[in-house]
Amino acid sequence: MNPFWEKFFYIFLWITQGSSYLNPRAYAVLHRMHHAYSDTEKDPHSPHFFKEVFSMMKRTGSIYNAILNGTMPVEKKFEKNIPSYPVLDQWADSWYSRIFFALIYVSIYVAFATHWWMYLLLPIHFLMGPVHGAIVNWAGHKYGYRNFNEGDHSKNTFFFDFLMLGELFQNNHHHAGSRPNFAAKWYEIDPVYPIMKLLDKCHIIRLVKTTV
Repeated sequence: MNPFWEKFFYIFLWITQGSSYLNPRAYAVLHRMHHAYSDTEKDPHSPHFFKEVFSMMKRTGSIYNAILNGTMPVEKKFEKNIPSYPVLDQWADSWYSRIFFALIYVSIYVAFATHWWMYLLLPIHFLMGPVHGAIVNWAGHKYGYRNFNEGDHSKNTFFFDFLMLGELFQNNHHHAGSRPNFAAKWYEIDPVYPIMKLLDKCHIIRLVKTTV
């Protein structure tokens, strides 16, 4: 992206993630560690070292906060080419911002909810980021099929992938981490890839051709 679109999507990320905002730098480092150490003890979120998903989420959160706060040493190779806007991050990752968005969500429910049980959905809105990450990393390394032998436990959870917009093609993604299209077989569809192609045609992003 050019500088304008990079800043635009950085701000757009904060607005759309709202109360569950994740710092892009810390998340990028976490994700790169996951690929480098997939399903080993150094993997920040492999489900194969935990009995249930909540323990995995707790460990992932601890490592994320350690990276964010600089209390954990990070290899230089994991920090290359990561955009950072400290002023925005300081506000976006604060409790003031999280509570602000939470109040907006509650206000929308107060205005439009027609039954009391609808309010039970609010925790999903509050924690959408961690919930999404937990589903992808737990299901994507435990359930499904494999197209490629990557030496880890990554799998394609095909029947639920449409809910995660392509991210549950984890085996494909671990095989070719730089490919923008997470689908690999003719019957697999990554619904985000056509959007990325459109953004590329509009010169908003530039897709780099890969050899894999």
